Parts: sequence; structure tokens; C-alpha cells
Amino acid sequence: MEPNRVIIAEVLRPRGNRGELLAKSQTDVPGRLETLRRAHARLTDGSEASVEIIKAWTHKGQWVLRLAGVDSINSAERFRGAEIWVPLSGRAPLPEGEFFESDLIGCQVTDGASGKLLGPIEAFENYGGPPLMEIRVDGREVLIPFVPSICRNIDLAARSIIVDLPGGILDL
Repeated sequence: MEPNRVIIAEVLRPRGNRGELLAKSQTDVPGRLETLRRAHARLTDGSEASVEIIKAWTHKGQWVLRLAGVDSINSAERFRGAEIWVPLSGRAPLPEGEFFESDLIGCQVTDGASGKLLGPIEAFENYGGPPLMEIRVDGREVLIPFVPSICRNIDLAARSIIVDLPGGILDL
């Protein structure tokens, strides 16, 4: 992951004969692909291209993208495997109290009860429930649920999260 860009979609392949692209969404912000107009594509050869998304819609569980100037199978083939991305500053706004996981990586986590600095968030794990913050405590990986009842104070400016840990979580 590059810190200056956010991947919005991954192009799977051309679709149809009018240059449409079948894509997999990489955003969970509702309405993001339908409203996105300007973006960038990182092609599989490493080159970059600015793209204008004319239209985006779902079809059988996948996204279909129509790009300006892409009007044939041959011109669409260039985008097979491409990542569609926006600059970090172009992310969709989140509701109050919600955070991008990428903004939380590197935040220092402190146990509110003991005041002990546990360490920085290294990554997030997602297994279908709440996201789990991955932290290295005393040389071993610890997973702490990222939920309001545990993460009681999140200060992005200070890069700090104070947690109320459930009993025994550091022993798992």
C-alpha cells in the first residue's frame, strides 16, 4: 500500500464489445464508485494513466466501469489488471467517529488502566467481525478488537489510542 494513494477498484477484464471494464470494488464507502468521476489507473506494466469514469454500475455482483475514450475491446484490454486509485486527499469523507484503517496504522496504543504503552498498530486483520488491531507487545503479536467499548480515546493528531482491555486479552 502506498501512503499517498487509495485504491478504489481493481479492473478484472474487459466486458462486452463497447470498452466497458469489469471491476472489483476496493472501497466500502457507499456510492463511491457511482459518484467518482476523475481517478488514475496503474496499469500492469507499471505506467500510470488519468481516467474519467463516465458511468459505474453493478452487474451480477461485480462493477462495470465506462471510461472516457475507451470504446472497444482492444482499448479496454490495456486496463486489464489495473488498479483504479485516487490521491489520499480525494478519499470520500467518513461519518463522525469513523476512521480509515490506513490513518490508524502507526498510532501508539496505550492501556488506559495501567498507562503501559503497548506499541504501534502494525496492521488490521479482518475476519468478518470487528476489525482487529495488530500490535506487537513484548515481541509477540496481539490482536485487539477495534470497537468503541475498547478503544475509548482516539486522537489522530497525537497518533494515540487509549484502550480499556478486556481481562486476559494480552495472554491470548
